[in-house]
Amino acid sequence: MKTAPSFADHCLDVFSGLGPVVARAMFGGYGFYLGRAMFAIGDAEEWRIWLKVDEHTRVRFEKAGGEPFTYSSKGGRTTTLSFVAPPDSAMEDADAMLAWARLALEAAERALAKRSAKRAASPKPEGELDAKKRAIVQAFDGRKPSH
Repeated sequence: MKTAPSFADHCLDVFSGLGPVVARAMFGGYGFYLGRAMFAIGDAEEWRIWLKVDEHTRVRFEKAGGEPFTYSSKGGRTTTLSFVAPPDSAMEDADAMLAWARLALEAAERALAKRSAKRAASPKPEGELDAKKRAIVQAFDGRKPSH
């Protein structure tokens, strides 16, 4: 019987050409990271992985027959994430997987760069909590709290 740890180990083996990939357990599956970039997700029960895609890479994955990762919420709504399965043959061939994993890593790094740029560009609104903290500090400015 294939187990979750052996699945993660197998994926780490096929991703080894990328560098020091780390597997993190999440939601009954795994997220695979290189640095801060999560470039793959995996399901040990299905013995299947999906790789990160974006507008630059999605078509290549789909032309190779890759299906997107989807899940259904409790309300019955289906959600599709930006992860698509590589060709089945890549699961058993580290060289074949490496080409797909590199595309996924590039997409994951672009997504990180977009998020970082968005955070840096967006003004930091004064939150309600921050305003309350300032009001408390101003009210007690110069006073010592009584016990």
